[in-house]
Amino acid sequence: MFNTTDIPKSSRIPKLIEALYAKMPVIESARAKLITESYKATEGQPVITRRAEAFAHILRNIPIIIRDNELIVGSSTIAPRGCQTFPEFSYQWLEDELDTVATRTADPFYIAEETKAELREVHKYWKGKTSSELATSYMAPEAIKAIEHNIFTPGNYFYNGVGHVTVKYEEVLAIGYKGIIDKARAELEKCQVGDGNYAKKSHFLNAVIVSCQAVIEYAERYAELASQMAAECTDPVRKQELLQISENCSRVPANGATSFYEACQSFWFVQQLLQVESSGHSISPGRFDQYMYPYYKADIDKGVITREAAQELLDCIWVKLNDLNKVRDAASAEGFAGYSLFQNLIVGGQDKYGNDVTNDLSVMCILASMHVHLPMPSLSIRVWNGSPHELLIKAAELTRTGIGLPAYYNDEVIIPALQNRGLTLEDAREYNIIGCVEPQKAGKTDGWHDAAFFNMCRPLELVFSNGMDKGELVGIQTGDVTKMTTFEEFFDAYKKQMEYCISLMVNADNAIDVAHSERVPLPYESCMVDDCLSRGLSVQEGGAVYNFTGPQGFGIANMADSLYAIRKLVYEDKKVSMEEYKQALAWNYDKGLDQQSVSDMSEMILKGMQDAGMAVNTDTAKAVLQTVMRLKPTEEQLRRFTEIHHMIDEVPKFGNAIDDVDYFARDVAYTYSRPLQKYMNPRGGHYQAGLYPVSANVPLGGQTGATPDGRYAHTPVADGVSPTAGKDVKGPTAAATSVSRLDHFIVSNGTLFNQKFHPSALAGREGLEKFVALIRTFFDQKGMHMQFNVVDRETLLDAQKHPENYAHLVVRVAGYSALFTTLSRSLQDDIIRRTEQGF
Repeated sequence: MFNTTDIPKSSRIPKLIEALYAKMPVIESARAKLITESYKATEGQPVITRRAEAFAHILRNIPIIIRDNELIVGSSTIAPRGCQTFPEFSYQWLEDELDTVATRTADPFYIAEETKAELREVHKYWKGKTSSELATSYMAPEAIKAIEHNIFTPGNYFYNGVGHVTVKYEEVLAIGYKGIIDKARAELEKCQVGDGNYAKKSHFLNAVIVSCQAVIEYAERYAELASQMAAECTDPVRKQELLQISENCSRVPANGATSFYEACQSFWFVQQLLQVESSGHSISPGRFDQYMYPYYKADIDKGVITREAAQELLDCIWVKLNDLNKVRDAASAEGFAGYSLFQNLIVGGQDKYGNDVTNDLSVMCILASMHVHLPMPSLSIRVWNGSPHELLIKAAELTRTGIGLPAYYNDEVIIPALQNRGLTLEDAREYNIIGCVEPQKAGKTDGWHDAAFFNMCRPLELVFSNGMDKGELVGIQTGDVTKMTTFEEFFDAYKKQMEYCISLMVNADNAIDVAHSERVPLPYESCMVDDCLSRGLSVQEGGAVYNFTGPQGFGIANMADSLYAIRKLVYEDKKVSMEEYKQALAWNYDKGLDQQSVSDMSEMILKGMQDAGMAVNTDTAKAVLQTVMRLKPTEEQLRRFTEIHHMIDEVPKFGNAIDDVDYFARDVAYTYSRPLQKYMNPRGGHYQAGLYPVSANVPLGGQTGATPDGRYAHTPVADGVSPTAGKDVKGPTAAATSVSRLDHFIVSNGTLFNQKFHPSALAGREGLEKFVALIRTFFDQKGMHMQFNVVDRETLLDAQKHPENYAHLVVRVAGYSALFTTLSRSLQDDIIRRTEQGF
């Protein structure tokens, strides 16, 4: 039986947190310089060899630091929350933004002039050598055009490493990297020079050995540094801590861990160094409470550690998880605002035999999030019929703090959904969550989750424009909407636009996938994923047991409400003609042309003039702009557009437990999830759909025109599978019922359901019980995921006005939590707009 007794927070933790957030995050250049040095020295060698040698060169030479009060050591930068850069993936966006990255609205980073100069010099080497440049060369021209027109964006892996993986932490804890080196050597001994795959496999296995040895040497550097610091330390308590750190680092991760403290340190080196090898995020610790528990239990039983001391180590890891950081391009930073790395750590659930495996560490992980009150790790909890009630109550207590943690996941849906994708029952039962909401089996999967953001609203715009956007044919020509006589004809046009745009997204993703395998394979990551060693292939080349690609669609609620409104108002009640609807959308209902629409229309006219062979210069552009700005609908048109908008408001909306609307939304979701799953990726795996936006619904909504559900142009679209903000008016249970009616079993890459509660709703034990009952009810109806903000609107509005008073206000954004004051204003507004529920 697990222990739910609270453990007091160590006085060490506030000191670590204060030091972590004392200054703006900093961009450093050490890694970029070191990898460039190594690549210059290994020209002509196989890419897998170059990757391993570069990784080793970085770990032998990158500056290291042990910060005050740390018990768990290993930092990728000298500055707290700093980041390195990764020019082998892409660099041009950073080159272009070096002078603006410190002043941008989302996730700014300080960068010294000296660092800028060093990076500019480094970047000269990488022209024509990056994975992003190779990916572009592989893409079809139509796919590139679709990206330029914001139909979808694959920028996550286009510019960065993939990440989105949970490796075999348990194997490193058990046998260390010496054990993994032995496994690689054993495979190498099986190789014969005449084997058809000898060249590729032998070089891969040697790259694994080089990488693992480099990690061992890196830990030894920390052991030596801690020893030196101990020799100079006059504080006897800290001196002993440093000596213990030195001893730990001299043993792990080279060898298997022999204590809980060693296991914690070994875990951290794995977690940190995966993100030194690659710029990929969502490196997720997975079922931490399961693989760490044997070491905790052994030490508790032997009396060599107390529960309080073990909790302090966990809390230190939680702080360290917030130390890792990465810089993204400005547009991506808007979509991932909050400096998040999406390191998802999950507790509870079942073992491979179907037994509940809740233990002491499951609760202590929840307590760690209470103690540090920081966004990382992105804590999650597995829920099933056998989940102990008191574990859910303890989780609800954490939710009640307002931190947006944990997120709740339904075993009863996720396990069969993964089986449907080919996982064995045993593997499916042992799933964990990656990044935001994506399920997979740890140590066996390359899921390529978050492969692209697909805006389901844009294909509907292409239906109204007959495939045109800004004067170019971007979609396919599905006909004049004003001549479509039935809703079925109109809906069919939307499906055709969707299918065409999905095919372009697949083309872009596959191009990027191939580029990663050819230019940036990851031998270190691959040594901790089955069956890379036996296959002699990196993860990027298809070495994993399970290979998927998981791009996510968003805008479900907008599209369901839009299509339902068109069916109702145009084809059933005949209150609005399609011509009127089209005009209302073009004029943004009663708002008229906004600045973005004026710009778009001007660009379209100018391009048409150029295509017609007319001369276009600065004066011409100004004249066109002035003409467009003078355009405005007649008073009669404006009155009618306002009337149409009011009629749309009266049409039933998704999120209110209305059968007809909810099951229609289910069909709309199928327009994305069903066509996608027929495609294969270059690693031999299938595509699987997700329905979640991270926080891209805000910036990508800003690139989207008015939609037929009454949404105004260039405003956020609905997040995840949640109802449109403010449209779910019948309470949390009704909203949950609507969301549960989507087919979560087919969307095996994850769904995301946000709800926001006033703090009074979770007050007292009664509030917690009602809250847990809501989760149980939603999961009984076969919903997949729920997550919550528990904060009142007034607090958020005051935090906008007085951010200095809310430095530690953490909120749930999308599939992650973040400090509210670090978010862009548009994303803050989106969170404030969400419906505030109560029981």
